[in-house]
Amino acid sequence: MKKTITILVCCALLAPLAFAQPESKGKKQAATTAEEITVTGTMLKMTSEEGSAANYQPFKTLVVREDRSNTPGTYVLNGRGHVVNKKGEIIQTAIKPGTRVQIFYANIGDSRVVDHVVVD
Repeated sequence: MKKTITILVCCALLAPLAFAQPESKGKKQAATTAEEITVTGTMLKMTSEEGSAANYQPFKTLVVREDRSNTPGTYVLNGRGHVVNKKGEIIQTAIKPGTRVQIFYANIGDSRVVDHVVVD
């Protein structure tokens, strides 16, 4: 009789655990708070120039004979700049001297950093 009572007590204690439902894995709503964020900095103004690529191209620099002046302009190529054709397709080859280009750049300090180059 003691054995039967012990088994019933154990079953009574374990039954709620066996039939318990697991936690819902759906979206839970939590309290949200809104904070104002202020962002400060300098605005980069994008500019474009047209011209033709010069003969000499130092490493990570694009030298262009600009249409509006006789002196060549130099543009810094930081990282992998985007060189595309008029259709927007990426060009993998080097820019040959004399090739017509349009350069979109930003002035950062004393240098002109290239955003992308469109090859005609």
